[in-house]
Amino acid sequence: MTENSKKVLFVVIDQLRADCLNGALADHVDLPNLKALQDDSVSFLNHFTVTNPCGPARASLLTGQYAMNHRSVSNGTPLKQGTPNIALEARKAGFEPLLFGYTDTTIDPTARHENDPDLASVEQVMDGFREITEMRFEDSYPWRAYLKAKGYDIPAFADFYNPVPSVAGEPARPDDPAFYAAEHSDTAFLTDRLLEELAVRTDQNWFAHLTYIRPHPPFVAPAPYNKMYRPADLPPPSKPGDPHPFSAISGHLQPIQKTVTGCRSVDEDDTQALRAIYLGLATEVDHHIGRVIAFLRETGQYDDTLIIITADHGEMLGDHGLWAKQHVFDPAYHISLLIRDPNHPAQHGTKINHLTESIDVAPTLLDWLELATPAVMSGQSLQPFLTGETPKDWREHVHLELDFTAAGSDLLAQAGLRPQQANLAILRSKKLKLVHFNQGFAPLLFDLENDPQEQVNLAAHPDYATDLLHMTRALLSHRMQHLDRSLAVSV
Repeated sequence: MTENSKKVLFVVIDQLRADCLNGALADHVDLPNLKALQDDSVSFLNHFTVTNPCGPARASLLTGQYAMNHRSVSNGTPLKQGTPNIALEARKAGFEPLLFGYTDTTIDPTARHENDPDLASVEQVMDGFREITEMRFEDSYPWRAYLKAKGYDIPAFADFYNPVPSVAGEPARPDDPAFYAAEHSDTAFLTDRLLEELAVRTDQNWFAHLTYIRPHPPFVAPAPYNKMYRPADLPPPSKPGDPHPFSAISGHLQPIQKTVTGCRSVDEDDTQALRAIYLGLATEVDHHIGRVIAFLRETGQYDDTLIIITADHGEMLGDHGLWAKQHVFDPAYHISLLIRDPNHPAQHGTKINHLTESIDVAPTLLDWLELATPAVMSGQSLQPFLTGETPKDWREHVHLELDFTAAGSDLLAQAGLRPQQANLAILRSKKLKLVHFNQGFAPLLFDLENDPQEQVNLAAHPDYATDLLHMTRALLSHRMQHLDRSLAVSV
């Protein structure tokens, strides 16, 4: 590492589930660049986002706080002005965090005039970041302008992610291609802009936050990624387990029909095809991450750069008959985390099995920048793992949350819930997983050692009564220990 040279590349891949890199899908998807980086970094195999969907997940990731504290608990729920975050803290070390993509932050309306246009979008920029390239799911004006300049007859933005029919006059199929070529895709465009910007910063320290939209739905991919994988070659999703009243709500949040747009009606028969497109999109992202890594090597910056690659949350991808992420099962929360600390090459290739949380990333990054972690951050620095140490008294559980008011007032009323009751908390160890509902629903308890696919609810089983009590008490204690400390005296 060059003396006094510190660079940060912080990559978030939207909706990439952990088993694409390690697990059931890993042998069926080509991710050569991520797998090569895994061999040249420290990978955390039991890493979980503490909440979802996108906005809340990124709020926790970037602030180091549980959702119960930052309270930006759903897409469109504002994040309080002045909440400490990675970007604001990094500025204290002289870094200007550059944003290529999005943070999905909804602006605090108490800090702006009611006519401020930033309040019209839920996809604004978190305090402290300098937005270099806007690439938002609901906007993406630079990409649109780029495609138009390339000569595309661009459709209305609402139709950007519609597949183009392979046969003229017939409805499009889910695996038909996007209207843009692979070299002009959103993923390619964002990577191009990052490389252009960093090419003139090679002689200085920098902090780049790169956030890919893919493989987030709608599932549409440019050729050849749209048909890169044969549906018949993929393992099928897990079947639904024991029925539970929450299933009616979670299934409503994102049915299979919402995973694709602008094509013929889809149903469960299309599950494998959609899984194949998802993996194609993941491979496309991997290709462009490879371009970024190659750039760092070619410009002599690779061994000056802290590289962090993770996801905001997972994707059910048909498991349990469910799609997207607003659910209680592991595929929605279990994500990958790779960290390459150039200062400790002896640890590269290490795989960590300890339980880690998305809120650990912020303290880890600040630790590497030699900055103190604000008391309001509940995460723990992973730096000891990067240096070959095992922290004493490391956590035995991860704490996960979900607010499901997005199900809508009618559905909640049918379930007998008020909006403030539409939330749940999860405590997960390596052996057991408790899902505690605020009100109205009985708990879920899974024995992960004997039932890793979470099929059998043991909450009412007499043999697990002690486990249920222990996990419930542990959940309560965890929440009490991690209450908001922003104005509390730190001892």
